[in-house]
Amino acid sequence: MSKEELVQFLTELDNLEALAGSLEPPKKEDTGWVEWEVQARPNQLPPQGNWRYWLILSGRGWGKTKTGANWVISQVRSGKCKRIALVGATAADVRDVMIEGESGIMASSPPWFKPRYIPSLRRLVWANGAIATTYSAEEPERLRGPQHDGAWVDELGAWRHMRMQNTWDMMQLGLRLGDNPQCVITTTPKPNALIRELTKMPHTYLTKGSTYDNRANLAEGFFTDIIKKYEGTRLGRQELDAEILDDTPGALWTIDTIDKYRVEAVPQLVKLVIGIDPSITAIDDSSNETGIITAGLGANQHIYIMNDASMVATPYKWGLTAIQLYHEYMANAIIAESNQGGLMVEHTLRTVELDGKKIGKDVVIKLVKATQGKRSRAEPVSSMYEQGRVHHIGYYPELESQMTTWLPGEDSPDRMDALVWACAELNPNLYRVFHAAAGGTRPNPNVPLPATNTPPLRMPQAGRITKPNNKRIF
Repeated sequence: MSKEELVQFLTELDNLEALAGSLEPPKKEDTGWVEWEVQARPNQLPPQGNWRYWLILSGRGWGKTKTGANWVISQVRSGKCKRIALVGATAADVRDVMIEGESGIMASSPPWFKPRYIPSLRRLVWANGAIATTYSAEEPERLRGPQHDGAWVDELGAWRHMRMQNTWDMMQLGLRLGDNPQCVITTTPKPNALIRELTKMPHTYLTKGSTYDNRANLAEGFFTDIIKKYEGTRLGRQELDAEILDDTPGALWTIDTIDKYRVEAVPQLVKLVIGIDPSITAIDDSSNETGIITAGLGANQHIYIMNDASMVATPYKWGLTAIQLYHEYMANAIIAESNQGGLMVEHTLRTVELDGKKIGKDVVIKLVKATQGKRSRAEPVSSMYEQGRVHHIGYYPELESQMTTWLPGEDSPDRMDALVWACAELNPNLYRVFHAAAGGTRPNPNVPLPATNTPPLRMPQAGRITKPNNKRIF
C-alpha cells in the first residue's frame, strides 16, 4: 500500500468511525423478534473450541447463507469483531446474497441492531463502531493491505479458478487482528484443490449438511420438482448431499480442466452454431433429452460454449427453442445429428411456427451423420479442452456433469453429444477426424477438406453475449 493509499484509507476509517458514533445506540424493542440461537439447528451454531476456519459444506437450501449472516451479526453484537471482511464470488453476489438477500445480513439483523449499508464505500457500519467491508473474488488486490478480525467467505466453490487462490491468500494474510481472528466459509462443495486442502487443515472445523436437513423451511414444489429430478444423480450428490466428488476414472474430461479455462465474456467471433442431438422418444419420466448447445469460434480459433438449452420436450418445443436461439445469437447454422430421425429433424425445424409464421423456413440447417464410435468423436474435443482451446462462458452444471462422468463404451448423454457436434463444425481439424472414411481411417491431412456448406458469416459482435444462461440449477 502506497503512502497516498494509506492516508486515504485512514481518512475513510476516521469518517466511518465518526459516522458510527453518531448513530443511535442499540435499543431492543418488543417486536416479536426470535433470536437466531432459538430457531437455528444445532449444526448452524458456531462450534466450540479453538478453530480458525469454520467450513460449512452443504447442499442447496440448507441455510448456509443464513448461518453465515448470523455469525457475522453475533460477532458484532458481542463486540468480538470490529473489522470484518465479506468476500463473495462477485461484487453483485456480495450485495445481492450476503447483504441484501432474503437470508443476508440486513434481513437477519434484529430491528434494533441493523447496520447502515453504504454501497459507495462497500461497507456496513454498526452503531457500536464495527465495520464490515465487502470484497469480490474478482479483485483480489483490494484485500491487500486492509486488516480484519473476522471474515465471512461465501460460495468458495464458485470463485473463478484463476483468481481463487490469490483471493484466498490475500484474505488470509489480512486476517490478523485480535486474539483469535476467525473465518466462516459457506459453500456448496466443489472438487477443487482449495476446498480439499481446507478440509484437511488442523484448525478447520467442518460442518456438512444436506438439502433435506432444512426441508421444513423449503417450498414443497422445490422438492417435488427439483429434488425428484436430481436425487440419486452425481450432480445431486454434490448439490443436494454436499459430497465432494472425485473425478471419474476413465472420463475424458475433468472439472479442473473445465474450470481452468472458464471465462466470462465472449471475444470477437467469426462463426457461431447451434448443436442439436435430437430425441425421438415419447415424452415421459424416462425420456431422453434433446441436447441443444450454442457455441462460437473466436478469431483466436478458440471455441466458446455460450448456452445450454437442452430439454426433455416434444419435437415442436425443442425445435422452437433451437430456432429462437439461432435468431437470438445470430448463428450461422444449426448442426443436427441425423442418425435418429433422419429427415424428420430438418422437417421439424423447418415447420416450426410462432404467431402463425414459419420461423425456421430460411434457417441454415446442416445434418451430420455419425460414422464413427462415440469415443472417436469425443476424444478430439476432449483434447482441445486440455489444450485450453475450449472455454465455457459461465457455468453449465448438467452439461459439465455429463462430460466429467461419461465413460467411453457407455451410451453418451445428449448434452455432451450436442456439444461435440458443435465443436466439430467449428474446428476444421476435428472435421477431418469425424468424417474419416469407413473403417476408422483418417484422411490425408494434405488433401483439401470436403465442402461443409457453411453459410456466409453473420459476424456476431464481441462481448454481445456476456450474460448467458449460466446460473446454477438451484
